Amino acid sequence: MAASGAGGARAGGGAWFSALALGVTFLKCLLIPAYHSTDFEVHRNWLAITHSLPISQWYYESTSEWTLDYPPFFAWFEYVLSHVAKYVDEEMLNVRHLNYFSSRTLLFQRFSVIFTDALFVYAVHECCKCIDGKRASKELTETPTFILSVLLLWNFGLLIVDHIHFQYNGFLFGLMLLSIARLFQNQLPQLFSRLFPFKRGLCHAYWAPNFWALYNAVDKALSVIGLELNLLDPNKIPKAAMTSGLVQQFEHTVLPSVTPLATLICTLIAMLPSVFCLWFKPQGPRGFLRCLVLCALSAFMFGWHVHEKAVLLAVLPMSLLSVEKAGDASIFLILTTTGHYSLFPLLFTAPELPIKILLMLLFTIYSVFSLKTLFRKEKALLNWTETLYLLGLVPLEVCCELLFPLTSWKLKYPFVPLLLTSGYCAVGIAYAWLRLCCSVLLGHPGGGKTKRN
Repeated sequence: MAASGAGGARAGGGAWFSALALGVTFLKCLLIPAYHSTDFEVHRNWLAITHSLPISQWYYESTSEWTLDYPPFFAWFEYVLSHVAKYVDEEMLNVRHLNYFSSRTLLFQRFSVIFTDALFVYAVHECCKCIDGKRASKELTETPTFILSVLLLWNFGLLIVDHIHFQYNGFLFGLMLLSIARLFQNQLPQLFSRLFPFKRGLCHAYWAPNFWALYNAVDKALSVIGLELNLLDPNKIPKAAMTSGLVQQFEHTVLPSVTPLATLICTLIAMLPSVFCLWFKPQGPRGFLRCLVLCALSAFMFGWHVHEKAVLLAVLPMSLLSVEKAGDASIFLILTTTGHYSLFPLLFTAPELPIKILLMLLFTIYSVFSLKTLFRKEKALLNWTETLYLLGLVPLEVCCELLFPLTSWKLKYPFVPLLLTSGYCAVGIAYAWLRLCCSVLLGHPGGGKTKRN
């Protein structure tokens, strides 16, 4: 009996667990008529706010003193509940009905807490699986899992706070306990292995034009030179693994190989200017946005296995800054032009060639001329060096798409177009990143005058 009890306790799914869960649910039902605090009206008002008002007004509505002041996740939780509440008592969803109360409202709100506690019960069930049930005594009720079930399901504090005072802590603590259970059950390592794909190598199949693209290009150039000068053993050099479009781990030939920890350190250091300015020199919403762009660009520049499309995380919010300051407009033009061009290798079939060129030309031309018009009183948004660099994308495209496929190098060095594209674009993006760093550190956001001047 003790052995079977230990097994049932260890699994956390025996009949006694169901009995404990049903018993405490019955007790919660008995507490429905009990006293409830002003939180009852608070949550009723939040049901009304989220149900009857547009999202834009949820955190502005102040008819009642019990304004919505929980995070958005909980606001959406109330929104979901409100769509059930309308079938019970629609009057409770009227924002103007302050301190509204009815028997149906009481039943709905009490039962909503009891119903959402199902997540808490499930979380306790999962936590019981993490406890060693072998340390069981002769009595079933003395097994660790049974004791844990009672301590959690019948927790006195949770009972009075949620089912008398009135709140939804059981639902929230259920999320916490479920996270702890998953930690003990090890699905987290698997999750992390997918979210942080360290085994996929430093770079994505198509190089993102960041610092590591330049690093790889230098390593590749040094290896080619070393082979030509007989300084390297050809048998010890891998065949273009980093440049062939494969997703895998790769050891550099000449330069030191890069580890995930090294990329993390570089990324954190690159983000320090943003953190420093946000803490010591806050500059309002625009200053925060600038730091946000810098953080996104820093992660793109130095992160592990960065996808080329991640540059859009910086390009899109940078668009907001580009129409406010001339200096930001200049950075935006360089960042968006090189960032967008770096996406060209994603569309590598012939039919898409004219499409991608035409669309980028239209967008780039509009960006340049519209921003020049907006800041017409300023000096040129791009100096001659920056202009020459961006115009260099034209011969680069001709070389990669038209000329290179006609040469004998196509078979021997198939990685060259990708290397040139990533390397060339990485220079522009790194330049934009450096300029953005300087503007943040020096406290001259964007430089130049605003468009209103």
